[in-house]
Amino acid sequence: MSLTLDKMDLPPRPKLFDFHGVSMSHYFTDNWDKVQSFQARPDDILIATYPKAGTTWVSYILDLLYFGQTYSERQTSIPIHERVPFLEIDIPTEYTGTDLAEKLPTSPRLIKTHLPVQFVPKSFWEQNCRIVYVARNAKDNAVSYFHFDRMNKVQPEAGDWSSFLQRFMEGKMVFGPWYDHVTGWWEKKQTHSKIHYMFYEDLIEDTGREIDSLCSFLGLSPSAEEKERVRGGVQFDNMKKDNMANYSTVGVMDFKISPFMRKGKVGDWKNHFTVAQSEQFDEDYKNKMKNPMQQFRTEV
Repeated sequence: MSLTLDKMDLPPRPKLFDFHGVSMSHYFTDNWDKVQSFQARPDDILIATYPKAGTTWVSYILDLLYFGQTYSERQTSIPIHERVPFLEIDIPTEYTGTDLAEKLPTSPRLIKTHLPVQFVPKSFWEQNCRIVYVARNAKDNAVSYFHFDRMNKVQPEAGDWSSFLQRFMEGKMVFGPWYDHVTGWWEKKQTHSKIHYMFYEDLIEDTGREIDSLCSFLGLSPSAEEKERVRGGVQFDNMKKDNMANYSTVGVMDFKISPFMRKGKVGDWKNHFTVAQSEQFDEDYKNKMKNPMQQFRTEV
């Protein structure tokens, strides 16, 4: 009986609709005018990703690099989604990302977005803000997004794995096709020097090296001890247990279905794709990803 009651209490899942050529849901477009007129500051840092590509991981790394010492209680008392607001989200009666971002007391302000590059508010370009983009290989990204849609009530219904995978290939996902997202940001990086383009797989392979590379981009020079503290703090198992980092305080997510932080691995796609699905996906991928410079790894 309780299961039925729980289901009745939930708001209906949102539907996808075409928004300026990109599939979106109303939770990310209801506040559109305020998102587009958001006033960035020159020292703002925007963390941009396709959903489920390491956003929280990199947000936490930056949060610790900038505020790990001076704001140590910040990490133990303020959830990550308040420390690093999600710019375009608008959950009625809860919060809007623009309001949270405008109220941030920190300098720099760390702000996250899943917007494709053409939707980013123009003030971020006008202020020449630094942007950290994280990309994850398509197969693992699809698996992670599938489990996310299963448990997150502000996302459309996931359906079963095979229908979800088909939709992923067709780009019928909130924030549009993975292919367009990672490619659009890659192309923007060629003309915009303030974009640091990272790969999730590189972070898994050598977190310390990638933190060094981030510090170099941001003009930070932490001591070896500080860097080691950050590297230790952002280990997946540590973050998964940390209620200020693992989204367990967010009411729209049902951890009984799946945790927000599930495995944090490269290659979990092998546990989901059938051989036929993998072959079909690879063929489709070849047709859509033409740039030989943009190399993703599906194992490390």
